[in-house]
Amino acid sequence: MPFGFMDIALTPSVRAAQTEMGSDAIWSDFKGNRKFDRYTESEKGFIAERDSFYIASTSETGWPYVQHRGGPRGFLKVIDDETLAFADYRGNRQYISTGNFAANDRACLFLMDYPRQARLKIYSYVERVGLGDDPSLTDAVIDGFYRAKPERIFRLRLEAFDWNCQQHIVPRFTQDDVIKAVHPLRERLAQLEAENSELRARLG
Repeated sequence: MPFGFMDIALTPSVRAAQTEMGSDAIWSDFKGNRKFDRYTESEKGFIAERDSFYIASTSETGWPYVQHRGGPRGFLKVIDDETLAFADYRGNRQYISTGNFAANDRACLFLMDYPRQARLKIYSYVERVGLGDDPSLTDAVIDGFYRAKPERIFRLRLEAFDWNCQQHIVPRFTQDDVIKAVHPLRERLAQLEAENSELRARLG
């Protein structure tokens, strides 16, 4: 049965490593169907909640490069069941990923949900799209309220994805997560302080 992500990842050297470590039977006798070549509502919802991801590219020298991409929540857009896209905003102007994708259009993405200890990994082909080349795509990915200068769009055609296990993902929380979590406590504290002030006024 197909296991799309691992069908790509299991090269001869990887299989040799698995054999050496005694885990080769797990993958050679895999009986399930994990082709995962279409995003379902589960993946779409997960992607829409992310405010960052990691994307790996490879240069002509063979060296990999991993870049952290961040933006407003949901800046990585699901265009259809097989396509993601995001606006590439001006950064430090090194353009390493941009150059790498011009030479090799393959990418691997890691999307992390640290509070829930979830990780989605995606193999994609990357296409660079000019801001004026596809107006409907530009409208779909540009967040007008985000104060940054877009320079291009990257469209990512899905090859395969898979979900990783939770092991070793340490829960971490953003400032917004903490603010939401403590908001009821702040409201309760304000209520108690008001009641305390009222009691003091009565006793005084």
